Amino acid sequence: MSGKTSRRDRPSARVTGKELTEVEEITVMLDVLVEELQRRGIIDKKEFNRLVAMRLHEISKARAFEELDEEL
Repeated sequence: MSGKTSRRDRPSARVTGKELTEVEEITVMLDVLVEELQRRGIIDKKEFNRLVAMRLHEISKARAFEELDEEL
């Protein structure tokens, strides 16, 4: 067990807004984390975003090559 509580583990409360997906929740958590790290001077948000874009491009390219390889 990770010790992390999920939405299902939380006590039931009246929902006042739209339920978020797990992906949306993770996205918000990562955004807050990056902003907090930048605020504390640990990372540069622009550099972080540049590195993430590069990594996503690399992964996308690798997957495209894998699909082409499977087709051949």
